[in-house]
Formats: sequence, C-alpha cells, structure tokens
Amino acid sequence: MPFLRRLSSVKGALVVCLLTVCCGATGACNREKEQAAAPQAGTPAAAPTSRTDDERPKIVVLGDSLTAGLGLLETQSYPHLLQEKIDRDGFQYEVVNAGVSGDTSAGGLRRLDWALQEDVRVLILELGANDGLRGLAVSEMKENLGKIIEAARAKNVIVILAGMEAPPNYGAEYAASFRAAYRELALKYKVLFIPFLLDKVAGQVSLNQADGIHPNPEGAAIVADTVWNVLKPLLDQISVS
Repeated sequence: MPFLRRLSSVKGALVVCLLTVCCGATGACNREKEQAAAPQAGTPAAAPTSRTDDERPKIVVLGDSLTAGLGLLETQSYPHLLQEKIDRDGFQYEVVNAGVSGDTSAGGLRRLDWALQEDVRVLILELGANDGLRGLAVSEMKENLGKIIEAARAKNVIVILAGMEAPPNYGAEYAASFRAAYRELALKYKVLFIPFLLDKVAGQVSLNQADGIHPNPEGAAIVADTVWNVLKPLLDQISVS
C-alpha cells in the first residue's frame, strides 16, 4: 500500500522510540503491563474517560493509549474530535472513549462486555499496537480481535476495524503477518476497515509527541479525519435506515 511504503524510511527511527518509551529506565513498560493485566470478574480493566448518563445511542472506541489520548488533553483526543464532528453534522450519537493505555487485544476482549453494556450502535476497534510492540503471537491477536468482532456482531453492533503496523525489529515476516491479520479479519467478517489508523501521522516528527509514538494535537486531528472518512458515511446510512 502507498502509505506503508512511505513509512519504510522512518520505521527504524520509530522502533528506537518505541523501545525507548516502553522499555526504558522510566519503567513505562512495567506500567503498561500492569494496566493491561486481567481484571477481576465483572470489573473493567479501567474506566474510559467519557462515560456519561447521555441517553443517545453510543459509538464506543475500544482501544489503547492512541485512543485514550495519552499526553493530550481529553478534548484533543481523536474520539473527542469525532464527537465534535458528529455534533456539528447533527448526528444524534455519543462517542465513548474506551481507550486504556497499554492495553492489548486480550485486555480489550476481557473488558468488552462492559464496554458494550449500553445502547451501542457502532464499535471502532483500535487494538493490537501493544501486541506488536511486545512481539506477541499474531495468531493470538487475530483470534482476540475476531472474538471481539463476533461478540459485537451478536449484539447487532456495527464494527469498524482500525489496522495497525508492527515495529520492524521483529523481522519482515512478523511485520507482514501482523499487517495481513487485519486485512484478513476485515475480509472474513466483512467489517468496515481503516487499513492504518496512523496514516499520514506515523513517523512525522511534527505530528507526534516527543516519544515519537503518540500523536500530538495536530496529529490527533488527522487521525480523527481518517476515522471520520469511514464513520460519516456509515452514520449517513444508518441514520436514514
């Protein structure tokens, strides 16, 4: 894909940043593992930032720190920016930010029932980046994401799957398998698909925070546009059906 080819020149530097941020002397790697640990039965792994008593149908964004908006104000996160776009265009939906920093596909699966307990119409599924960062088995990630999609489908929730990229330090074969897992899931379940959530943002110094991983406010706005390009046509369709 063209945008993936454009990333090839910056992947090496990006991997150094990834490893520095998640496994450096600051202990961030350990904190992420603690955040992604299995919750007690019936207890969510962590509370998302925007649960309210709003009675509008929900659009849940199930993700990791990219969704949670690590390093940003809540109003700068891409789920919040999606809410602004929804309100501007007159759609009657509430966006729920169910992002948890450090979460893996397994962690997302564990807290899915809680995330879908309200009147959820759309699930934006953004998970897997931490699986790739830790070099976890692609087959396990794919199975977890498949289970999330199946569970959402069982509740008549429409799924938008956001693809991610693995760092290249685990080898070209792992990276290719990781990328293909998202495409294969999208084809198997016929879900709406964003090939790469961080398209036009990853590797761009001016669009990321100092860690080189998480978008800054300008980068988050581009991510919101990327998601909106898929979400808006869906809302147009279901709002008149």
